[in-house]
Amino acid sequence: MTRTQKTVFILVALVAIVLGLTINKVITTKGQANPAELIDAGIILLPQSRSVPALEMTDQNGQPVTMDQLKGKWSLLFFGYTFCPDVCPTTLAQLRQVRAELPKEAAEHLQVVLVSVDPNRDTPTQLKQYLGYFDTEFRGLTGSLETTQKLANALSIPFIPADTSKPNYTVDHSGNLALLGPDGKQRGFIRAPFNNQKLIAQLPGLVKRD
Repeated sequence: MTRTQKTVFILVALVAIVLGLTINKVITTKGQANPAELIDAGIILLPQSRSVPALEMTDQNGQPVTMDQLKGKWSLLFFGYTFCPDVCPTTLAQLRQVRAELPKEAAEHLQVVLVSVDPNRDTPTQLKQYLGYFDTEFRGLTGSLETTQKLANALSIPFIPADTSKPNYTVDHSGNLALLGPDGKQRGFIRAPFNNQKLIAQLPGLVKRD
């Protein structure tokens, strides 16, 4: 074999290796979320999933719900309240749009849950009426202030309890979402403010992870 033939052979071999690695990468990552693109969309995954406290709250239908009952789907938990003047209606309207524009299969594997940080006013009836303005499939949870704080702190989305003695009081809370996997464990966060189109692009790949 001449030097030229050897050179050509080596080049062909290198091209084959590079092409093979590229094809393998495409095959193994097909349908999976890209970490960099997730971060760009505001989706931050934890290095290790966190267990969620075994707490019991009440849903918008007045039924008791344990955190275990959220299993089976990916859950977006938003800590807000129905008398919120700005952040909450804006967030729920965005989540309604995001969910409506997701592929059907992805939407079916995702649930939005409003956890009230204002149990003093947010009765199940109030939650149900309020969520109906956005999406009747959105879920609402309310409970004692102690239970709600325990859940919020466990998910690293704390809020400041309001002085309920003041008329028309407001509650200071985060606009971030806690991201729970279908196993009921916290997988990460979605940071506010949200970019709807980036979330619509990334969530289908994320919910295919399990």
